[in-house]
Amino acid sequence: MRAASRRAGSKERGPRAGTPFCRDRPPGPGAGASKTDETGKATVFQDLTRRLDATLKKLQGADRLTEDNIKDALREVRLALLEADVNYNVAKNLVANIREKALGQDVLGSLTPAQQVVGIVNDELTRLLGGQARELNLDAAKAKNKGTTVVMVMGLQGSGKTTFCGKLALRLIKDGRKPLLIACDIYRPAAIDQLHVVGESVGALVHSDREKKNAAQIAKLGMRRAKDNGCDVVIIDTAGRLHIDDALMGELESIEQMVPVDEKLLVLDAMTGQEAVNIASTFAARLNFDGVVLTKLDGDARGGAALSVLEVTGKPVKLCGIGEKLEDLEIFHPDRMAGRILGMGDVLTLIEQAQDKMDSETAERLAGRFAQGEFSLEDFQAQIRQMKKMGPLKGVLKMLPGVDGDMLDKAKVDDKQFHQVEAIINSMTVKERRQPDIINGSRRKRIANGSGTSVSQVNKLLKQYRDMRRMMRDINAAGGLEAFGKKVFKA
Repeated sequence: MRAASRRAGSKERGPRAGTPFCRDRPPGPGAGASKTDETGKATVFQDLTRRLDATLKKLQGADRLTEDNIKDALREVRLALLEADVNYNVAKNLVANIREKALGQDVLGSLTPAQQVVGIVNDELTRLLGGQARELNLDAAKAKNKGTTVVMVMGLQGSGKTTFCGKLALRLIKDGRKPLLIACDIYRPAAIDQLHVVGESVGALVHSDREKKNAAQIAKLGMRRAKDNGCDVVIIDTAGRLHIDDALMGELESIEQMVPVDEKLLVLDAMTGQEAVNIASTFAARLNFDGVVLTKLDGDARGGAALSVLEVTGKPVKLCGIGEKLEDLEIFHPDRMAGRILGMGDVLTLIEQAQDKMDSETAERLAGRFAQGEFSLEDFQAQIRQMKKMGPLKGVLKMLPGVDGDMLDKAKVDDKQFHQVEAIINSMTVKERRQPDIINGSRRKRIANGSGTSVSQVNKLLKQYRDMRRMMRDINAAGGLEAFGKKVFKA
């Protein structure tokens, strides 16, 4: 038995103090796989978004909704859903509900028929995805007058269970909790090693026992250790299999009989598509778990599992993995996900990510300098570094309403531009960064040589900086951003 207890962990800023973690956010190979962006990551619903957008645009020229134009549009919607690997019956019922509502409503005077249908589709997608975010049952221990809440994590081998356990532990630590991870995979020593690695990286205690061959007994001893160390949440990483069998189910049931489990989470790989939904159905019939965690939503998946799992199994998606880093875990928000699918953006998640990842002190300092009309290249560099903390630029911009992958491809948005700008600024002296107007021809040549760029690229950066500085001064001269906006639009 050994434990990794020291926090080596992440220097990322957590959510604001007192922000509860739980109140925040694909079939096999074939045609229709999502295109990847320049970071190498795919956007799960990108193809579905593109198809739905093209279909709904066909209604823009219609004066009213009729049986014929609705029929044509919904045929395309159904095909788009099926190509996204949504369960056939789920897609069929969704389209039927949209048709019934679209034909049964009068078009509001302030809306076009296309806008009316988009609203109906958004409502139906939100309902299909779960309606509202579902909280983890982390306060169950208080209700039962016991000190430790127990989360049991289940799933097939390779679904991402162990990595998810680390991600969950990190988020809990950021929320002021003290988790203990228990390694209950008695078949694969490498799985025990992996849990110790992720536990150490986030600063969580890990309990394991390589001698015992009884997962339920290991879980029981882990509970005792959690109590001795004052841990308020226990996360049990159970063994996976290449397929579902009675031995797997029996072991999970024995752990549940030995340990008072409060929250049972099934981890599903979104890349497996409808197979993930079939797995969830089998687990639900035997173990009656509480919620689903979808991993690899940043991968080359088509989103069918997310759209089908609740309707087929009755079990909501509670969390989703959106990347390989341990901080890449989101609460699953059905309304926000529906907005992303329809290209309506996800501003709320963008704001939460900014609060979570950006340095508030730096942001306030920059805001103060902007308000005074001061803006140096050092400030420009600090602003870029803040932006980089949010992740790939394409991913950030896609959360804005009306911005889609095609638009960003045409604009040639590239994170490499950030690196180039930083290299140029780093090649300047402190005086040059604070007083860019002194940068003459010879200085530009030296900066270009030092940064591995050209003089024309240095000139381009300086022009962008001057344009931004001029805009900042215009805003302040107009009396602030709101007054500046009114002046511009009046003109």
